[in-house]
Amino acid sequence: MMPIEDLRGLLQGAFPGDNVHLTSPMGDDNHFQCVIVSERFSGKTPVERHQMVYAALGDTMREAVHAFALKTYTPEQWSKRTGSA
Repeated sequence: MMPIEDLRGLLQGAFPGDNVHLTSPMGDDNHFQCVIVSERFSGKTPVERHQMVYAALGDTMREAVHAFALKTYTPEQWSKRTGSA
């Protein structure tokens, strides 16, 4: 298990200034849902984007996280998805 604040800190450290939204829907610090909106994802495939996130989490993914649902967007994709400017 890993406290959600610690996991959020790792992600925010790897994606400073980007929109990182992390929740633990079961409230157990073992299952997480994450949405990251970052310009760093521009020109990257979905697999490459996920690899960037997993690299930021390192051994945490093997040792402390049981389930991690991840969605990644560029700001342009997010804007289109949400209808916001």
